[in-house]
Amino acid sequence: MDAGQRLAIKLTSYANQSDCLVLALPRGGVPVAVEIAQTLHLPLDICLVRKLGVPHHKELAMGAIGPKGIRVINHNVVDWLKITSDIIEEVTLVEAEELKRRDRVYRGDKPLPEIYQKTIILVDDGVATGSTIKAAIATLKEEKPHAIIIAVPVAPPTVYEELAIEVDQIVCLEMPEKLHSISLWYENFSQTTDQEVCDLLSKTMVLPDKLC
Repeated sequence: MDAGQRLAIKLTSYANQSDCLVLALPRGGVPVAVEIAQTLHLPLDICLVRKLGVPHHKELAMGAIGPKGIRVINHNVVDWLKITSDIIEEVTLVEAEELKRRDRVYRGDKPLPEIYQKTIILVDDGVATGSTIKAAIATLKEEKPHAIIIAVPVAPPTVYEELAIEVDQIVCLEMPEKLHSISLWYENFSQTTDQEVCDLLSKTMVLPDKLC
């Protein structure tokens, strides 16, 4: 994928570092992260988080969740749409189950990666509201990494600035004032399937055959 290759060029200082790990946000972040990991000769793993989509408009994030009860709420969206706490809880329960399902499918019996004192390159296919990647950042900080570097092809300037406060470095290829949709910034933005994620991860992760 061109986006991953272009990001890898900006991350060459991390190539071949034994204490560096690339983490992808499934599903869309995996194809991008594979290119980065292969180009820089770094191990690849996944960071599982789930967007909390607004009911009837699931592409709009009102927040996101990660493992161990981590939850980030996008208060601007919640206040704007007057979303109740009951709705947030309902969506959280559904997405928590999906988080467990994806963990079984993508990881199987493979242990979680070692994060402590590692330099983490966190990769997604783009950032819109920032809720999902903020949940990923919160998840990683629980494990006390040495540094967190975000690598994304596209993000709005305002969200870029918010994230820059939370991490050590951000590498972003495009920062349009009006993002509208991440898909508009790709020539090919076909949805990545579970099977494609498993196939891509198998290049650097050993997953059980029965799951993938």
